[in-house]
Amino acid sequence: MIDFATRLTEGTRKFGPLCVGIDPHPGLIPELFGGDTPEGVRNWALAMVDAAAGKVAIIKPQVSLFERHGPEGMAALQAVGRAGRAAGLLVLMDAKRGDIGTTAEGYANAYLASGAPFECDALTVNPYMGLDTIEPYAKIAKAEGKGVVVLVRTSNPGAADFQRLDTGGKPLYVRVAEALAPLSERLMSPCGWSNLMMVVGATAPEEARQVRAVAPKALFLVPGYGAQNGRPEDAMAGLMSTGNAVEGGVISASRSISFPSAAAGAGSIDAWQAAIASAIEAARAELAGAAYA
Repeated sequence: MIDFATRLTEGTRKFGPLCVGIDPHPGLIPELFGGDTPEGVRNWALAMVDAAAGKVAIIKPQVSLFERHGPEGMAALQAVGRAGRAAGLLVLMDAKRGDIGTTAEGYANAYLASGAPFECDALTVNPYMGLDTIEPYAKIAKAEGKGVVVLVRTSNPGAADFQRLDTGGKPLYVRVAEALAPLSERLMSPCGWSNLMMVVGATAPEEARQVRAVAPKALFLVPGYGAQNGRPEDAMAGLMSTGNAVEGGVISASRSISFPSAAAGAGSIDAWQAAIASAIEAARAELAGAAYA
């Protein structure tokens, strides 16, 4: 069994750190695919998988934007997860689950267990109800070689409301990163990185460096690059450039990749595909330029 951290590290060495978010936002699904309907979302999302395959290591479907279409939307999510993994992509489901006891076990079994209905390679979880809420995910991740992606310092403006509160001389997000250290060690991969991943936003580069100092072997998922105006050099703050490769995590871009202006006016599937491919390559080049500047 090749674990998540090993596959991600090998993938980012080959393709760079870009993670393609697949976020079917209301009103943005092109009519070429059927518009903002369950069928349109499915068709568009599967086309995004095809566009990402062979260009990046990992995709990140946003679960809530599939859920809004009910059972048909969740069927589309299931199809996207299966198609992504079949195409050789790592699939990180962005669900931000957070609950206690058997409820957390239910979520973990729905997404991380082998043969799960929405099986993925990694899942985002919220730690702010306590470390015990992460344990069900950790157990399956350990057994199955999956990744657990924990919110630490998020990219939204309101993150400062709680995550930056002083807690005995250190902000809360640093305390969370410190508290995750034993789990990071427990989920360590032979590749030298942990299957515990931390969410650290591109909009807070100095804080990313703080988290990296206390979590040297945790992979980072860095949101906020692209539509949230995180600069590429800021997004790279917690990652590591080694020779001709970037290690230590991935940088997620969703709307800037999925809905570039050139794609909005596309009159054919071929034109849409060209616009998406161009957006992916532009983001890859920009991040590479930041990494080796």
